[in-house]
Amino acid sequence: MSDYFRQFASHTNFHSSESWVVLSLIEKEIKRKIESVGLPLKDWDISINYGIKTGYNEAFIIDGVKRKELIEKDPKSGEIIRPLLRGRDIKKYSCEFADLYIITTFPSLKIDIENYPAVKQHLTSFGYDRLKQTGDKGARKKTSNQWFETQDTISYSEDFYKQKIVWKIIGDQMAFFIDNDNFIVNNACYILTGNYLEYLVIFLNSSIIKWYSYLTNMNKTGVGDMQIGAQNLILFPIPILNKSEQQPFLELLEEILKRKVLNEDIKILETEANILVYKVYGLTDEEIGFIESQ
Repeated sequence: MSDYFRQFASHTNFHSSESWVVLSLIEKEIKRKIESVGLPLKDWDISINYGIKTGYNEAFIIDGVKRKELIEKDPKSGEIIRPLLRGRDIKKYSCEFADLYIITTFPSLKIDIENYPAVKQHLTSFGYDRLKQTGDKGARKKTSNQWFETQDTISYSEDFYKQKIVWKIIGDQMAFFIDNDNFIVNNACYILTGNYLEYLVIFLNSSIIKWYSYLTNMNKTGVGDMQIGAQNLILFPIPILNKSEQQPFLELLEEILKRKVLNEDIKILETEANILVYKVYGLTDEEIGFIESQ
């Protein structure tokens, strides 16, 4: 074992000087190419934030029937009720909206709950002692927020209304999609805002980035699902191409999204996307075959 380790071990500084991975020669060469061509996402002009943690979902997350009821009682209720996605709703290049909504009383918005009587009545039906944020037994954890507000401040709430890439933290596969519909997401998801999102989402859903993600010491759950935290994602080396070089990716994404809307299979298009990505990283046929066999 010691001879094998000396021959094939490759030191990596993903997390600390104590982290090691053992790679074969072909793996070392693929890794070298990815890192020489790509720029870690931590060096991109992007912003990553986590989804909403309410502290008590039963009160703050409602279905379409309850939303309609609250708006009928008071039309202003619609101002602070927004469509919600959960981790389980996120798919590759798309989402499946489950007709769920979140009451967006984020502390950073400094909402006066008296302006929304129907929402206030709904929240108070769960009891002040359950919603208060004092850390008392049966209440939410201690914060400086008011009883009707969500648990986290959410100072980045405006990012939910920008074009963004959304991904689920835990799943049996990596799944990223671009949201242009102003969805709010729960804390089983992350959002990414910034430039080149249409181009970036192709890379994030690619086979080579999935392979590379295992080199970042990405955690797994007890049943083998991946846990893709922001600390993993920011390490992915992805090149920034100029506009003309990005065009084939944008055209391919447009076709993928068309087929997703029609609920058509996109496997062939995913293969084309992988080919584009492999070409950018300069992988050989042998190296591509190795990635595809994993």
